[in-house]
Amino acid sequence: MKHTVIVENEFENERLDKFLTDILKDLSRSEVQTMVKEGLVLVNHEVTKNNYRLKEEDVVTYELIDKNYEIKPIKMDLDIVYEDEDILVINKPKDLIVHPSPSSLNTPTLVHGLLAYTDHLSDLGGEFRPGIVHRLDKDTSGLLLIAKTNRAHEVLTEDFKAHTVSRKYMAVVHNAFNHGSAIIDAPIGRDPKNRQKMAVTHTNSKEAKTKVYLEEALGDFSRLRCELETGRTHQIRVHLEYIKHPIVGDKTYSYKNTLDTQGQMLHAYQLSFVHPITKEAKSFEAAPPQIFMDVLDTLRSRLV
Repeated sequence: MKHTVIVENEFENERLDKFLTDILKDLSRSEVQTMVKEGLVLVNHEVTKNNYRLKEEDVVTYELIDKNYEIKPIKMDLDIVYEDEDILVINKPKDLIVHPSPSSLNTPTLVHGLLAYTDHLSDLGGEFRPGIVHRLDKDTSGLLLIAKTNRAHEVLTEDFKAHTVSRKYMAVVHNAFNHGSAIIDAPIGRDPKNRQKMAVTHTNSKEAKTKVYLEEALGDFSRLRCELETGRTHQIRVHLEYIKHPIVGDKTYSYKNTLDTQGQMLHAYQLSFVHPITKEAKSFEAAPPQIFMDVLDTLRSRLV
């Protein structure tokens, strides 16, 4: 069950973890800190950190989970692109959530599959996100970097913050893209009209920047290459909707009559980074799933 608290003036500038410990008398401060790390606490509908300093009228939302709940391993046919002692690179399929959340506790996720595959996963992300350094949306396929050791996790987290990890996505979008390339520099936050969505907004938002390149003109559609300079929730999907080129098949941000493509036409096809331990340059590519290629072939056939 979700609980919401509006921060009053007397708690201005208090640390989030202390504030919650005072409210949740049955939980220790360390238990509260674990909840925050695992994304079970939101401030203004965003995941934050234990040391966040509260402001008057901040909206704090938290969800308590049964202490006896346990993530059980589920055997999956994982598409492992690369593995060594410190990291894994997985090609995630569409329709697979990366890690459990309060709303998906009984749904198999990539984390369930990882736990069945290996006993070696970093624990810095908390009980619900072992090994998870970054994520892809449920309906986005492609390359995902997993940390097997805490040291690798620490370094990769800093690399993502420093934007030294290169992520390239393939997207099929509505409408002809009449530019060779573009940079979308527009802040993203919760949609004021629909709290379940993200939007370009200047209210409680964060800087967001996406580079977009035209790869293939497909009449009333376009195939784009997208490169992230920041990593906001739903960033590519929101930015492409913002410039009137929503992703084909996106049930949240695209047109109501978008094509039925069994999920959004967005695939993380390339991942490049410096290995967190060996410091070797690493780069991997993964072809889009078959449904993605079938849709492209259909769109190309319409041009003939």
